[in-house]
Amino acid sequence: MTRMRFFHCLALVAVWLTLASGCARAATLAVIVHPSSGVDSLSREETSHLFLGRIKHLPSGTPAVVLDTTSLRADFYRALVNREMNEINAYWARLKFSGRTQPPEQIEDAESVLRRVASERGTIGYIDATRVDKRVRVVLLLEY
Repeated sequence: MTRMRFFHCLALVAVWLTLASGCARAATLAVIVHPSSGVDSLSREETSHLFLGRIKHLPSGTPAVVLDTTSLRADFYRALVNREMNEINAYWARLKFSGRTQPPEQIEDAESVLRRVASERGTIGYIDATRVDKRVRVVLLLEY
């Protein structure tokens, strides 16, 4: 193998590794609701209002039960409102102290969120998009 050919192959491997690592980092979160919630889709703004406690009902009028997936929480808020967890935690600390509202319920894993949303009409949560099944309706996708 000539020196030029060796460097060409090395460059191709470097490009492939760069692309592969970029693809590995790209993921999508699915905001999900119960299929009979009366909600077909949500905007980013509506979703942020729900998850930040600014509104208490789904657009259909159903009272919302908002769930945070603990393992995906940092990625979700970064993708939704471009805020880090220290900012989100400070936001909720101020609201809780004032007595105005409570933060979303913390659920440990995506499967538990999926089961809960599938079984309770007004529940909204988020999971990795690859975990979505026919028991729930996706109303918003967020890439992170």
